[in-house]
Amino acid sequence: MLQRVWVDALTPKQLLFFSKLVEKLERKGLQVLFTTRAYREVLGLREIKGIECIVVGKHGGRDLESKLIASIERMRELISLVKEWKPDITISHSSPEASRVSFGLRIPHLCVNDSPHSIYVAKLTIPLSQYLFTPWIIPKRIWTRFGIDSSRIIHYKGLDPVAWLKEFSFSPRVLKELGISGKRDIIVIRETESFASYLLDAVKTLAPITDSILPPLLKQFQDNIDIVILPRYDEQVLYLKEKKLPDNVIIADKVVDATSLLYYSTLLIGGGGTMNIEAALLGKPVISVYPGKTTMIEQYLIKKKVIFRPRSVKEVIAFSQKILQEKKLREGIRSRGLKLFRSMENPVNAILKEIMQRF
Repeated sequence: MLQRVWVDALTPKQLLFFSKLVEKLERKGLQVLFTTRAYREVLGLREIKGIECIVVGKHGGRDLESKLIASIERMRELISLVKEWKPDITISHSSPEASRVSFGLRIPHLCVNDSPHSIYVAKLTIPLSQYLFTPWIIPKRIWTRFGIDSSRIIHYKGLDPVAWLKEFSFSPRVLKELGISGKRDIIVIRETESFASYLLDAVKTLAPITDSILPPLLKQFQDNIDIVILPRYDEQVLYLKEKKLPDNVIIADKVVDATSLLYYSTLLIGGGGTMNIEAALLGKPVISVYPGKTTMIEQYLIKKKVIFRPRSVKEVIAFSQKILQEKKLREGIRSRGLKLFRSMENPVNAILKEIMQRF
């Protein structure tokens, strides 16, 4: 009988996602060991949201050898903790450490993953997982190549941000923290994961999105808008701080409530994945400048006309101007995004149901 569950979250998205699952598991009377690692945005979000979890190990940075060493050291720390705690199952979003430690200690590992483009992580985790939970738009054949039988792949009809957006309380406090009045249009620039293993060959500078997009954006709009840059790493913060930027450009040097910021913004220019999806489901216009190949989820949202992927910086600026000027265009995007959001199930509820039935 299922009594104890270990949940491991490595990124901000995973922390938000799994905090909702942990709440529901505990309401079922289960004991939960919730772990994470030392990582700028994870620790900041943990504090903002008051999420209780144990910090074990740290992010390995950009260097491949450092990533490997950090992973090995984290596994060493987790082994004694998990062995003593004795969970019945483990759940992670393709955490290499959680899957390997669970496999070594003969604990069933349940994997959640919506990112088959992150092939290195998939190769390290999918073969060691008893079940895989994934959005319905990613075909099972995409996952079986990583070494899991199709019978062990379970689809949910939702995208991951739905898990926390369904019950989210938006707060204008984030605008005050950033020194924004909220009286002008807000463009949010989300920097890319320049340290991610699957983007190391595609990204050449610390802040590629800001470097390419910000100068022409400022030239076009001057000081008529507020621009908020959301870095991911301390190195990106320091790099951006060294630039001489006008007063209407705010670098979020501390982790903020990004979901609320998106809610009060006019446009997101996003270099990642999760925040692009999040904004689209909130009905906000999203221009994707993700430096890798278009992901399967992004392709789906492009077809639904809630995310747009221009082919050049010139097109980014032109489309940004169009969005800011045309209210009817913004209203159409909002309507499509919210309709899509309402049509989706909460992934956490779907996963919880399967767990309770199978264990």
